[in-house]
Amino acid sequence: MKNTSSERRRNRQRRHYRVRKSVSGTSQRPRLAVHRSSKHITAQVIDDVARVTLASASTIEKSWDGTGGTVDAAKKIGELVASRAKDAGIETVVFDRGGNLYHGRVAALAESAREAGLEF
Repeated sequence: MKNTSSERRRNRQRRHYRVRKSVSGTSQRPRLAVHRSSKHITAQVIDDVARVTLASASTIEKSWDGTGGTVDAAKKIGELVASRAKDAGIETVVFDRGGNLYHGRVAALAESAREAGLEF
């Protein structure tokens, strides 16, 4: 049985909906949301109650100098989003992997954010 791209996308969306039922960011503990595409990775610290993005980092930014679709890039984005969140006064977050498996670039981003000082 083939797992086509539409099936993979639907399965990821199902996982994301299932996780989002229980994961929500507040002002005391915002949500660290990760979006992963084939070429780029993005991380945002979001307060879902106020519907505000408190900090973000992405490989799409103009200031980004490296490639976007690698594990090394994900590690750098994790460090960058953690430092920006610390500057905004955020110490603890809830991790939202966006329906992606906790593996590869998503795991690398999470681990580097933890090493940079975010708690989750």
